[in-house]
Amino acid sequence: MDAPEVLGTSASYALPETDPDLAELRSWAAVLLKDVSEDITLDVLLVCTELASNAYEHAEGPRAVRIARVGEIIRIEVDDSTPAELPRLGESRISDSRGRGLVLIANLSRCWGTREAADGKTVWAEISA
Repeated sequence: MDAPEVLGTSASYALPETDPDLAELRSWAAVLLKDVSEDITLDVLLVCTELASNAYEHAEGPRAVRIARVGEIIRIEVDDSTPAELPRLGESRISDSRGRGLVLIANLSRCWGTREAADGKTVWAEISA
């Protein structure tokens, strides 16, 4: 993995087709955010991990993560190739003991949502820096 520069505007990370390396994803994101407070960085890393994990659990690839910074807002976006499966807060189609990831994301983020595309969807969250 090439070390990314400190986040200026935005950066993207292509996730592997199988078996996500979430530690590598977090390392990539942490380097981008090295000028951000540790508390905010940890929130962003957790949101990145949850959104990427959901993309592997519930959607098809290819998948990608983008982190963008606009003023005091850090936006995390994860793309996948499954447009019909939009996530719902607190609901899991796998089991009743699942579905807490988006609740966690909603609590850490100022807002979150989904955007459909012809070839998939984007699930995003914004954190105040």
